[in-house]
Amino acid sequence: MYSYIRINVCRLLSEIPPHVSVVAVAKTRTPEEIAAALDAGIHIIGQNYIQEAISSRTKLNENTSCHFIGHLQSNKVKKAVELFDLIETVDNLKLATALDHQARLHGKVMPVLIEVNIGREAQKSGVLPDELPGIALSIEQFPNLKLHGLMTMGPHLTAEKLRPYFAETRRLFDNLQQLNLPDTNIRYLSMGMSDSYLIAIEEGANLVRLGTAIFGQRC
Repeated sequence: MYSYIRINVCRLLSEIPPHVSVVAVAKTRTPEEIAAALDAGIHIIGQNYIQEAISSRTKLNENTSCHFIGHLQSNKVKKAVELFDLIETVDNLKLATALDHQARLHGKVMPVLIEVNIGREAQKSGVLPDELPGIALSIEQFPNLKLHGLMTMGPHLTAEKLRPYFAETRRLFDNLQQLNLPDTNIRYLSMGMSDSYLIAIEEGANLVRLGTAIFGQRC
């Protein structure tokens, strides 16, 4: 029934360099669709909503990593710490403080990425580029958070027009690595989606978030 998912995944994995990991965006997808993607070779599931993550947990296996890629509300932090292996969308210190607190209560160190508002768009969440060094230094001080890199969405533009935004995010990523912050592991640059992942990879992404390219158009 879901043979098209297997075909899509096999094609993607054959064209994407081995150092790049695919995050399958499971927003609105059924547990059966998610299971088909995992069977085809996907190892990371990205969830936008806590409730959908709970519903699909039974389809995940021990080799599956689960990333939170949506906007995280403060009242969902406790559940997010329980459910996810990486939170890609830390965009302010209030959220970081809440995550650190819940991670301490759960006895874990929570891996996180800082979401960067690279397009400087007023309607979008994310840390502005000029604010990035300061928030990175602050997150580094939290004992139960570990900073692993950056994530960005980019403006709603064609893939080629997104290139300079991806390139700027890569420069921010490189600068963050050069800070040599203790107790961090700056290794993930998450950018690029189904219509822009190839350009993002050319500009340095090593995590790409793909929904339509794997599951097809939403009904």
